[in-house]
Amino acid sequence: MNPAVTGPRPEQPPAAPDSGLFRTVALDRFPSAVGEFLAAPGRTPVPVPVDGRADLVRGVAAANGLYGAVHTPAPLDFGVVLGAEELPDGLPELAGPLARQWLDEKELADDGFHHRHPGTLLLVGSYDRLNLSPVRALLLATYRGAERALTLLSGRDGVSVAWNVAKQYARPAADVEALGLFTDTDRPPHLPGVRVFDDRDFERADIQAEILGTRWRRVVFQGHGKDDSVNLGEFTICGLNPAVAAVPGLLGPRCAYGLPCYKPEDKLVPLHRVEAVELVLSACNSGPLADLALYDPKYQLLLNALDGPARTVVSAVSVHDSDRPENVAWMRAALSGADSVDTLNASLAGSHPYPAFMRFGMPGEPDGTPAAPRPSDHSPDPLLLTTGRRLTALLASGLLPHNHPLRPRLDKLARKVDQWVARPTHAADQSPREIRSSLAADLQSLDHVIAEQVAANPENDLMNYPAHFGDRSSLDPHVREVTCHCGRPAQEFTRRGLLPHVLDTTCAVCMRCGDVTFRVPDAPALLAHADDEVEQGGVLEVRAELTASRPGPVRLGLFVPTYLREDTTVEPVTVKVRGSAEQPRDVLFRVRFADATAPQAYYFTVFAVQDLAVSTARRHFGVVPRRS
Repeated sequence: MNPAVTGPRPEQPPAAPDSGLFRTVALDRFPSAVGEFLAAPGRTPVPVPVDGRADLVRGVAAANGLYGAVHTPAPLDFGVVLGAEELPDGLPELAGPLARQWLDEKELADDGFHHRHPGTLLLVGSYDRLNLSPVRALLLATYRGAERALTLLSGRDGVSVAWNVAKQYARPAADVEALGLFTDTDRPPHLPGVRVFDDRDFERADIQAEILGTRWRRVVFQGHGKDDSVNLGEFTICGLNPAVAAVPGLLGPRCAYGLPCYKPEDKLVPLHRVEAVELVLSACNSGPLADLALYDPKYQLLLNALDGPARTVVSAVSVHDSDRPENVAWMRAALSGADSVDTLNASLAGSHPYPAFMRFGMPGEPDGTPAAPRPSDHSPDPLLLTTGRRLTALLASGLLPHNHPLRPRLDKLARKVDQWVARPTHAADQSPREIRSSLAADLQSLDHVIAEQVAANPENDLMNYPAHFGDRSSLDPHVREVTCHCGRPAQEFTRRGLLPHVLDTTCAVCMRCGDVTFRVPDAPALLAHADDEVEQGGVLEVRAELTASRPGPVRLGLFVPTYLREDTTVEPVTVKVRGSAEQPRDVLFRVRFADATAPQAYYFTVFAVQDLAVSTARRHFGVVPRRS
């Protein structure tokens, strides 16, 4: 915003700030006021020094309407004051109850700090002390450890730091209940109890009035921007604090040089005027460390938020991939009372190996023990990944011609799988159980179709997969000694696909029976047992020994070569059984032979279909003349 131009609606003169939970005091009175407050918390207002900071007077006035009672939060394990000599006298005493043990700042430089002091840590200090060293090491060392491992209390100067420490003693007023999510990058589901606004709303609603006209318990602003702004369509969350002097020589946004804002100035939302107990700035670099900041502190979102009435400010220390999973996780956390930083970082832990968000303000809800964040599952169901690999092989390898009747259904399932593995889907829109249920239904339906097609036409292109994939593979040198279903020794080996869309194939070869079994990875294993001979007009009893790749339905069938089909009847043609990966299951077939079947050697093939994979087992037998 151009300081010379009036942008958003003008700020009103501050109301009397001392008629509530907080009272403003002169800086030289602050130490004694802190002593009076700590001696009688709840009966004495929380003191706030505001010397030279008229903007903080407005923040105190807003806070007195936002908070309703004094509450001392549960202390963290350890605390460190950064640059105590630069902070107002009395501030360390006001912060004292917020940690069980206070440590010297010098200890942070020791690599063994966390080994000597495991547990939660509070850093108190002005923003210019929050540099890459030591904060980065603390964040990386703690964000996957104990919950709420690192907490900061800061501000643009010592007075701001004192203001943010003072806010930690506040409990929201009973009627401050609104939860809000404003996002320009997602259209998330609307959870009951959360007011959700997305890009469609930005075009038809006065978002500035919605934000500034509501007292929020928690609110998220998600969009693109820099460390001075978050974009919400034509509306912009603005980091400029007009009451703060610019620092000569530091880079600023356009308005720092007398140019108009890059967005409509009547749609700017000054962040320090947002009345919220918790503000979440879900934009990349919305709260960079001091030595990594792009702009002059006068324009920074984080500092503007800390100047306002918010007790807790959640900001992004760097870039991150926050999307629908984080939005849904945050809404659930807000409804349950879970900590925002723990929840968001846990949700993003599968996307990058560093903490995305930092917490400015004591963790959790200020009126009770915070609920634990919902566990976040970052990995799609293994069955989903297996299905995706098989679909890719079936559709992209050239195994199936373009007009194969399976293609339309395989294409449809491939589109579903692609959506399900996308992080915004598998981690938010549908639960893993819902995805698994839908996937299982699709697989069962397709497995049934495949089994019926193979039974009707065993020369189906699908059944050529061992040769097709094998021709595009190389031999794995590891060979396993197994036993053929004829009882003789056999070798089982694997051909490794040379291209991403070529599946590995595993084959067992017996010197007597030839290549008796074929399957792809994680497909059912089959053996076929039967007598070596059957009389003309007789019945061959076949026992298929099935070991499924996972518990669940498996379709099985049996076929004989083309030259034997007119003389045989197979019972059943196909059958569905529940397979087990723990132990083999026997499935029985009967092959009835016509009286005129020519005596000679033949073979039959048993096949099993599970999760789009076809496994086969072939066995030789002979038809002999009927005995009188």
